[in-house]
Amino acid sequence: MDGFDDREEEAADTVFRDTIMLALAGFVTVVMIVLAHVRPEAQASASQEAASMPGSVMIEAHWDGVLDADVDLWVQGPGDVPVGYSNKGGGLFNLLRDDLGKQMDLSGENYEVSYSRGLMDGEYTVNLHLYRNRSTVQAIPVKVVASVKRGPNKVSKQILVSDTEMDREGQERTVFRFKLDQDGALDQDSVTTLFRPLRSGSKT
Repeated sequence: MDGFDDREEEAADTVFRDTIMLALAGFVTVVMIVLAHVRPEAQASASQEAASMPGSVMIEAHWDGVLDADVDLWVQGPGDVPVGYSNKGGGLFNLLRDDLGKQMDLSGENYEVSYSRGLMDGEYTVNLHLYRNRSTVQAIPVKVVASVKRGPNKVSKQILVSDTEMDREGQERTVFRFKLDQDGALDQDSVTTLFRPLRSGSKT
């Protein structure tokens, strides 16, 4: 009787070992399949893509995060309508972020950004509008950056940077106007700050 119990126990041990080995083999197989599909170059490519700008032309406006001021970025591309907080999308540009200053903002940063879905040759206009200033300073310093993604590798490059001040609520100011050719190259002779209103009802 004892011999029968020993055989039964030995058979149970064998089944248990076989089950464990099969489970381990299945786990190793799954890990190998997953590793075969996660290549370092693919990871690097994904991170580079995430770090690159989303559009062909990107316009950014940054001001001090401690200031409770609502500065609006307005952009107009060639043949397009002005794009800003009250019209967030046009044929070419989209306003990606509308910053209201301290209102509903836990990021600690103040910035707005617009980007284009493609590249067109012609004139681009970039304006700022001081919608509201609840801070303790009268003049709000704002840095505006224009970048273009071009070339065979679609590398983004800053083409214009401007530091300006917005002095009073309702003021609209043209930070720069510039022309790009069909390849996205900047025409240096086209750069100007000649005012062109993009937001109706603004004060210069």
